[in-house]
Amino acid sequence: LLGAHRPGARMRALLRAELSKQRTTRTSRELLLWMAGLVLLVVLVHVFSLPVSTLSSRDGQLRVIGWGTSVGALFASLLGAMSVTSEIRHGTIGATFLATPKRARVITAKATASALAGVVFGLLAEALASGTGAAGLAARGIQSALRAGDYAQLLAGGAVAAALWAAIGTGVGALIRNQAGAIVGLCVWLLLVETSVISNVPAVGKFAPGASAGALTGAFQTQSSTNLLVPALGALLLVAYAVAALAAGSIATVRRDVS
Repeated sequence: LLGAHRPGARMRALLRAELSKQRTTRTSRELLLWMAGLVLLVVLVHVFSLPVSTLSSRDGQLRVIGWGTSVGALFASLLGAMSVTSEIRHGTIGATFLATPKRARVITAKATASALAGVVFGLLAEALASGTGAAGLAARGIQSALRAGDYAQLLAGGAVAAALWAAIGTGVGALIRNQAGAIVGLCVWLLLVETSVISNVPAVGKFAPGASAGALTGAFQTQSSTNLLVPALGALLLVAYAVAALAAGSIATVRRDVS
């Protein structure tokens, strides 16, 4: 009976260790600050540069606030990737695997800890985007077209989307291993590749992982909210992407040498 509880106890201890790393490392705090600054910047730039005709509509306002979705997802994914690549970079991953020889458990614990931290990233990004957008619209004398339900979806969807993107980032970090490569790859995908596909081929782009995050929040900066998937389908797709990324990262971690 005692032996049956040992795997669960080990997993809980491993998760506590990973959560402690998330709380105490400087990287997590720096990513949070950089994310907050970028959200404020991009939302303010768009609020004060777009014409009144665009910002007066509900769809236009959601596109501006939708930057919170993308930036929150991006930084959550970077947090997840760096939870793996930082240990590889500093050579501490060997000690981690010695303490927990079943490497897939380590990746699972890192993904879970990153996802929990991702909830905070998502909530903060959406709250900042919503608050900054509302203040900017008021400063320009534009009435908000968003309802309480829109803001509730932004916050709840942003938290879930960032959590799942943190798990995706963990899988990508475990698969690529190189920190610079993982960071650049995630940034290029979310900020360049996916936005280009969504803008030029929306029928295909709406199924991409970034647009799936937008489906959860109901807001995405390069896509009308009416063209996004329904939230339930977006959530299922994002879960599938997270599972696929973690599976690939776990398999690669088990098969490769630590060095």
